[in-house]
Amino acid sequence: MSAAATAPEHKGLGLQDAAAIARLARLAPDDALLERFARQASDILAAMETLAEVDTTGVAPLYSPMEHAPVLREDVVLQVHPREELLATAPETDGQFFMVPRIV
Repeated sequence: MSAAATAPEHKGLGLQDAAAIARLARLAPDDALLERFARQASDILAAMETLAEVDTTGVAPLYSPMEHAPVLREDVVLQVHPREELLATAPETDGQFFMVPRIV
């Protein structure tokens, strides 16, 4: 069996996939931009496949490159600003809540 037969085949992102993603994002790119997007996305996927091959056994996860001390405090509700003060800046209120346009 050859090495090419055992290596995972990289399929990349086809134009149909790129068009579907663009449609979901409500974008309408021209064909040249769609081809560029498909090529760039395929390159990113290929890089991720390369990273997936790296043996990370015994390597602790890195959540942040900086050390952060946990912020521990009581979970207490505070009213920092009076309701009237906040509602005074709103375009429309009912006296107690912000009024926003109905969307659905």
